[in-house]
Amino acid sequence: MSLYLEEEGSTPLDLDCQQIADTVIEAALEYCECPYEAEINLLLTTNDAICEMNQMYRQIDRPTDVLSFPMIEYVTAGEFDFLEEREDCFNPETGELMLGDIVISKDKVITQAAEYGHSIKREYAFLIAHSMLHLFGYDHIDNDDRHMMEDKQKEILEKVQILR
Repeated sequence: MSLYLEEEGSTPLDLDCQQIADTVIEAALEYCECPYEAEINLLLTTNDAICEMNQMYRQIDRPTDVLSFPMIEYVTAGEFDFLEEREDCFNPETGELMLGDIVISKDKVITQAAEYGHSIKREYAFLIAHSMLHLFGYDHIDNDDRHMMEDKQKEILEKVQILR
């Protein structure tokens, strides 16, 4: 697995962001039984920068906690069989499955951790788990999908023992 982490802005999370992201991403890949080595880009940024992206890509003019940009359009969420016929989803240099990009607001990580009464580490890990599910094609448009994603997020975080 290759994780390319970039951080901008002056707000520190005071965490080993790379190690936590590696752990949660590996757990998500295992949990969803991804049969490939994967490549993910992770940008840790500010509320201002994520607000601009949210406006540009979703036409919502406010900061959000996390944005996910999947590189793959799934027929069925979490089903990887169709990728065997697709070469355009794999990095030609490494052979890794290019899952997509995750953008997290460090400001939101800090404020939501306080708001929800858990650690910054837990909030950061939760947002990564949440976004990984989006990169696997899951969404939370209706209540059934939302409940399924919540269950999967919880199980991924339990697997790595990052709890509330």
